[in-house]
Amino acid sequence: MSASGIVTWLQERTALNLCPQDLLEAIAAHLESRTIPIYQNLVNEDSTPDGLYILRSGYLESHSRRLTPLGLLPGSLINLQALILDQRVQETIITLSESEFWFINATDFKKIIAQYPQIPQLFSQQLAKTVEQLSSQLNFEQERQTLLRPYLVSKAKRGVIGKSRYAVRLRTQIKQASQTREPVLIFGEPGLEKDNIAALIHFGSPSRKEPIIKIDCSKIQSSGADLFGRTGGKMGLIEAVDRGTLILNNIQELAPELNSAIRELIQDKTYTPVSRPGEFIAPKKASQARIIILSEQTRPEIDSLVKTIIKVPPLRVRKADIDEWLNYYLTLICRAKGINKPQVTPEAIRRLQAYDFPNNLRELESLAQRAIIQLQGTNTITEEIIWPSDGKKKQFRVNLLNFYPHLRRFLRSPWYPDKINYGFTVTVFALVVAILFLGPQTRGENFALNLFWAWWWPLVLIGFPFVGRLWCAICPFMIYGEITQKLSLWLFPRSLKKWPRKTAEQWGGWFLFGLFALILIWEELWNLENTAYLSACLLLLITAGAMIFSAIFERRFWCRYLCPIGGMNGMFAKLSITELRAQQGTCSAECTTYQCYKGGPQKGEGQATDGCPLYSHPAQLEDNRDCVLCMTCLKACPHRSVEFNLRPPGIELWTSHSPRSYEVALMFLLLGAVFLHHLPQLQTLLSTQFNLTQFWTHLGLSVAVLTLPAMIPIVAYKLVEISFNPMSALKPRPFIELAYGYLPLVLAGNLAHYLRLGLGEAGKILPVGFATFGLNGSMMPILVAHPAVIAFLQGTVLLLGMILSIILTQKIARKPFTSLLFQHFSTLFLGICLWKITVGY
Repeated sequence: MSASGIVTWLQERTALNLCPQDLLEAIAAHLESRTIPIYQNLVNEDSTPDGLYILRSGYLESHSRRLTPLGLLPGSLINLQALILDQRVQETIITLSESEFWFINATDFKKIIAQYPQIPQLFSQQLAKTVEQLSSQLNFEQERQTLLRPYLVSKAKRGVIGKSRYAVRLRTQIKQASQTREPVLIFGEPGLEKDNIAALIHFGSPSRKEPIIKIDCSKIQSSGADLFGRTGGKMGLIEAVDRGTLILNNIQELAPELNSAIRELIQDKTYTPVSRPGEFIAPKKASQARIIILSEQTRPEIDSLVKTIIKVPPLRVRKADIDEWLNYYLTLICRAKGINKPQVTPEAIRRLQAYDFPNNLRELESLAQRAIIQLQGTNTITEEIIWPSDGKKKQFRVNLLNFYPHLRRFLRSPWYPDKINYGFTVTVFALVVAILFLGPQTRGENFALNLFWAWWWPLVLIGFPFVGRLWCAICPFMIYGEITQKLSLWLFPRSLKKWPRKTAEQWGGWFLFGLFALILIWEELWNLENTAYLSACLLLLITAGAMIFSAIFERRFWCRYLCPIGGMNGMFAKLSITELRAQQGTCSAECTTYQCYKGGPQKGEGQATDGCPLYSHPAQLEDNRDCVLCMTCLKACPHRSVEFNLRPPGIELWTSHSPRSYEVALMFLLLGAVFLHHLPQLQTLLSTQFNLTQFWTHLGLSVAVLTLPAMIPIVAYKLVEISFNPMSALKPRPFIELAYGYLPLVLAGNLAHYLRLGLGEAGKILPVGFATFGLNGSMMPILVAHPAVIAFLQGTVLLLGMILSIILTQKIARKPFTSLLFQHFSTLFLGICLWKITVGY
């Protein structure tokens, strides 16, 4: 470019247009062209200027310790003030693109200043204005920084740790939110570091160099002056943060009177400074701030305005990340203390994964700190050292498999239950049925009949409070069903039908209820207790049901939905002091195959199995109804998640229980069955004499006795409802829930009945066994209890059943004792009636 062209360019593009023509020509004569690459420091703050730079093309950014960054465009004069005033440079200037300059070195420029003394005079007014602007800007920045300092977030504490799908999704959401300036709602439980996620969004965005502040909404003035500023007064935080990020923490605690102002800020990006009474209302101002909202509860009136919502998953659903989070916290703690990082055992990790962490990451960090403090003379963190408090599902539980390793080995061995079932059970059942058909027909002469009524019934009833549905694991009915299933598939290869779950859940329970009612009537009308071949027919009838449905449906459909004995077992198993469960955290964190549920090949220490025969996942069990304790899940699990727990008896009935109407009906049916078993005593007690030799009379009376006892709890509940004030918010629980309070009494009544057979006849099994085969067994030992002992034990069982029923009713209802007096009276009345017919006769 020619000298005249340079002069013209300086006059048109720069502040040197104030200078006369000869001065511009003198400057132009000394200018040389320079090109500076991108991201280079052109000048540095506090340095001596090397010359005057005039920007021809490109973009620059000015930085100062006292001022916010400022962009410079072509025509800018760099170092002019420092050269004229003979001082150091007051700012650092960086090239944001490759830039071209006209340059005159400091020595030549100072000679021109000495030759033309009017230069300082020409620029004195402009310099004064610049100084005034800089001073004003500096004061503004000082005021702004003072206002923002208590709320500033200096950096993000950490990234999102973990490899679970929840962690991956959360990182993706953070990245997407960083690319825009739209408002964001971060929603989640306490202790999830939502403020750190907000910081990650800000520092990952193009506005990362702008300030980010966090405000607790519970501390915002009700007038909003600290946030919006005052008319003609102090600026607010929104104005101070400018193009930075404003985090509104705990939005659920925002004062209601500020809702409309916050809605306007989010929706329209405008706000109105607060005016004092009597002052004019200031015009609305535009906000350039990025809004991020943190919340633990929903505020529909505000949340609905935000399109980008990030729901932070709680730690209990992303337990696969617990291992990495724990190691991260241990690394930080050990680094701060200057100690070696300890190892963490797999059992300790499983213990943590079994816990739900109500306070999430905050609680996990405190557990890690406590574990480091408790380490004494060891470099390994075990499950005894890192011990979170148990959740409701884990309270008062003791895993017997940990205390008794031999029990675990036995339950995982081929003996349990397969070798027992396919060796002993199958053979003994066939022998029992054959003897029932072919041997003598009375209980005093047929040991199989004695075994069924005097041994099996008392023992299985006694077993319910201790081992739940354990009988179902070795039940011969389903063993023959499984044999039928395997043989039919071998003879006729095909796919078995899937379970009609919806229909079975709706009607299966009522089917087994009806079948049980028919069995009880059949037992009473044809005296099954003392008729061997009819007892054999009963056993074969149930076995036939298992075999037929096993040939049609996969796994144990009959056991889960249709078996009358299974229905009774599942109901009484709720009272058990033991349970089979799995650690939900371990299952969700480590398991990907669900071998305990679906079955599969060997994996790790998990054995090859066909999966749960009842299609129950141990981690999802809420009660003992759908677990037959076959231990298939224990064998299949490669993660040691399955537990066999000792627990308070019946705890599920007032914690995790889901009531079922058919179970309540079955329970009252079994209550009526006790009265039915003592029909002659009942007639004597009521001073009635019906002719039981007439079939229809006997049938009608049996049906009435089975159903009428259920009327007493129903009437008692109606009286409970009436006793509650209809205008009060306090209401009794539904009948279907409270009815389970009678369960201990029903079990006690049935056990009291069969104790007479068990203690009075079971000890005669040896002489009866000889008599079965036509031999004289009079010399064989007999072990029976005295009638007074039997009566004492029957009374004790009934008294215990009444007490436990009252206690259980209180636990289920969670209401004052006096509000349930009518149900308690009905429990005592039924208990006394059972006492009269079982102990009194």
